[in-house]
Amino acid sequence: MINLIIISGRSGSGKSTALNLLEDMGYYCIDNLPVTLMQPLIERITSEQKVSHLALGIDARNLAGDLHHFPDLYHQLQATASQLSLQSTVIYLDATGPTLLKRFSETRRKHPLSDNNRGLREALDLESQLLEPITLMADLKLDTTSLNIHDLREAISSRLVSSGAGFALLFLSFAYKRGVPVDSDIVFDVRCLPNPHWAPGLGLLTGLDAAVQDYLLDQPSFTDMSRDIREYLTRWLPAYEANNRSYLTVAVGCTGGQHRSVFISQQLFTHFKDQFSNVQVRHRELNRMDTTRQPRRAGPAA
Repeated sequence: MINLIIISGRSGSGKSTALNLLEDMGYYCIDNLPVTLMQPLIERITSEQKVSHLALGIDARNLAGDLHHFPDLYHQLQATASQLSLQSTVIYLDATGPTLLKRFSETRRKHPLSDNNRGLREALDLESQLLEPITLMADLKLDTTSLNIHDLREAISSRLVSSGAGFALLFLSFAYKRGVPVDSDIVFDVRCLPNPHWAPGLGLLTGLDAAVQDYLLDQPSFTDMSRDIREYLTRWLPAYEANNRSYLTVAVGCTGGQHRSVFISQQLFTHFKDQFSNVQVRHRELNRMDTTRQPRRAGPAA
């Protein structure tokens, strides 16, 4: 069996970091592979039976026009998957435009599509258009906007490598003022709930603190919304899993991503962690990404 991971995304989104991590984990990695060479390469590897884990980096540096052929070529590859003993996953990394502009400014790298007539912003927009065929087919999208190198490596290792454990479900809290995560599959807006930020003594705490949880659990609207979200997901998550979805990101957003969205995400994680084999929780706006951190004193499930 060959485990194939295709890594793509806009320049500056973290593709090199992803490939480096996979290489450290024993994957045979090839960057900037022309899409027309995917099938011949895999057939060659299959015949030699020397590589069981393969990662391919495919991006906008590809030969002109080749990216448009990716959907057809990938479908052909999947059609022969059983014959080749192939299991494949397409991963797309991205970040917001301002974040990518800042990263290029800090590293002073040249964008591969920029030239004397095309600036960095225009190059990023063109890159999005060129990579759209891959974006639409991605099994998993990762938003690297708020991740440093260490966070990205942790996110990749926890989501990609643990995908063998089955349907991978991530609950992600975020702040609307910093934008909706680009890798969200389902988004719940809880900004209509009472905000602990304005309650005395709670402004500097988070949804992981007992005082904030007690405050929210005393609000009937919070209890009702938490229950409604949980019941919706209980009804529909099995349908996503049955539809051969390998990854699903459920994002919960409030104004600052510090109180309401954090606690609801924790509640959802606690409720569903025993129902699916691979369930994680992350809080994008908190200082440190920690997929296993539990509330300091968890309140009862609403």
